[in-house]
Amino acid sequence: MQTSARLLRLLSLLETRRDWTGADLAGRLGVSARTVRSDIGKLRELGYPVEAAPGVQGGYRLGAGAQLPPLLLDDDEAVAVAVGLRTAAGVAGIGETSVRALAKLEQVLPSRLRHRVRALQAATVAVPGAGPAVDADVLTAIAAAIRASERLRFDYTSHERTPSRRDVEPHRLVSWGRRWYLVAWDTARDDWRTFRVDRMTPKVPNGPRFAPREPPEGDVVQFVQRSAGAATWRFHARVRLHAPVEHVRARLPIAVGVTPEGPDRCVAEVGSDHAPMLALHLGLLEVDFEVLDAPELAEALAKTGERFLRAANAGSPPAPG
Repeated sequence: MQTSARLLRLLSLLETRRDWTGADLAGRLGVSARTVRSDIGKLRELGYPVEAAPGVQGGYRLGAGAQLPPLLLDDDEAVAVAVGLRTAAGVAGIGETSVRALAKLEQVLPSRLRHRVRALQAATVAVPGAGPAVDADVLTAIAAAIRASERLRFDYTSHERTPSRRDVEPHRLVSWGRRWYLVAWDTARDDWRTFRVDRMTPKVPNGPRFAPREPPEGDVVQFVQRSAGAATWRFHARVRLHAPVEHVRARLPIAVGVTPEGPDRCVAEVGSDHAPMLALHLGLLEVDFEVLDAPELAEALAKTGERFLRAANAGSPPAPG
């Protein structure tokens, strides 16, 4: 193994555990303990604070340094960082910083990697987003609370512009387009909640530590898609669809809740900006359905059906006689 690749591997091992013995590292790297000591010395010369604790419970560990050491990146990691810096968006105040960091990185990239990065840049186009920018300090504060398993207190403004004070157990940050969401256990409501980060104002200090819970629904991404999508609807309805639940779920947005009601029927909680738009979406499912609790939707369906029928008859030949 070449020295540079071995240093990368050694650094990666030191990041995963804090009690590596020289023999453990030598076995993982396939080198002698003397080579490990030499490589540890090289990392220290580069600025990495590798600590060595003697005794049975001791070992090598990666500590926190006073200065930022040079990054040791393999080819794929370097390309990923460069592409990420080029596409950084949605975080206030980070655009100019990303450009400066990218300029420094590209200056030291080997030519073969610069070609890969520029090829990716030339072959891709980003669609400008219209979402709100998020304060980088707010993201950092939330991420720190998640990592430390500490309660997070913040002022929050809801979708209806209602202010409130929240005390939560933060679980994960989810980026969706240009929006950032926090998935957290709301201690006052005793349930999982999703919060728009651009509407949060964290308070210091954080609250006490907590034991992390199992993620909601087993998947925080689907939880955010479901809860955030439903929260933006202006019109809600429940409909009974005469089709298997698997058939319906494959054709409805992730934010729609579907409950089976036998092998060939299910009830869906659907929504949209207004009833006529929801009527069109339901028609595209091409299944029979019943409106359970929304008279506005039933009226919109009748008007839409009449309009479609008139359009169909307008192009039909006159009946004989």
